[in-house]
Amino acid sequence: MLDRVYKDFLLDHYRNPRNNGHLKKKTHSASLYNAMCGDRIHLEILLSDDTVQDASFTGEGCVISTASASLLTSFIKNKKISELNNLTRKSMIDLVGIEVSPGRIKCLLLPYEALKKALE
Repeated sequence: MLDRVYKDFLLDHYRNPRNNGHLKKKTHSASLYNAMCGDRIHLEILLSDDTVQDASFTGEGCVISTASASLLTSFIKNKKISELNNLTRKSMIDLVGIEVSPGRIKCLLLPYEALKKALE
């Protein structure tokens, strides 16, 4: 039952992604491509006073990468840079809330890797 709830949760974030589109104003951005699955993501962030004021993404991807981008962009809003610097791969996996096969872990982590690249 719980497994079904998580699948429905991810499908909702895939079908109705939050924060999907371009920001009118951004301070940081990064684009990444996952050759294994064909996923593409472009992440945009607006930082002010070391705090994420807004975040969005565009791109095309599988259910896991799109849902992961939707969840991550929602999660990072109003977070301090210091909090984002403490995010780990494990944090991202926990945020998404499901176990994925080793072949799909890159899909799940693509938005996280884009965030790290944008903040370099």
